[in-house]
Amino acid sequence: MTTDLLPAGWHTVTPRIVTRDVDGLVEFLRHVFGAVGDCQVERPSEIRMGDSIIMVSGAAERDPMPAFLYVYVGDVDVTYRLALEAGAVSVEAPQDTPYGDQRAMVTDSWGNIWQIATRK
Repeated sequence: MTTDLLPAGWHTVTPRIVTRDVDGLVEFLRHVFGAVGDCQVERPSEIRMGDSIIMVSGAAERDPMPAFLYVYVGDVDVTYRLALEAGAVSVEAPQDTPYGDQRAMVTDSWGNIWQIATRK
């Protein structure tokens, strides 16, 4: 596939989370991951995290669909702490993995699971 078929700044695969609380989830993404983007009413919100875009949609015509996402960040410990402060529940405290990442895992209030990692 050539990149001229994609909107500017998008990748071939774009995750989409469907939730009953778009505003709350977008605020969580801003607080924890430094995401940018605004909530949209008539269409999916396009939220940028680093070099990636996540679409966040309201659950009007479909059931909520949480995600399981692996996110690279600058500092696992800081991001993990921010997630807990924002109401996420710890699944795994930060730890070193055999494949070279330091990784933690949390579940947010919307049922999404976030594996937060920094490459060592």
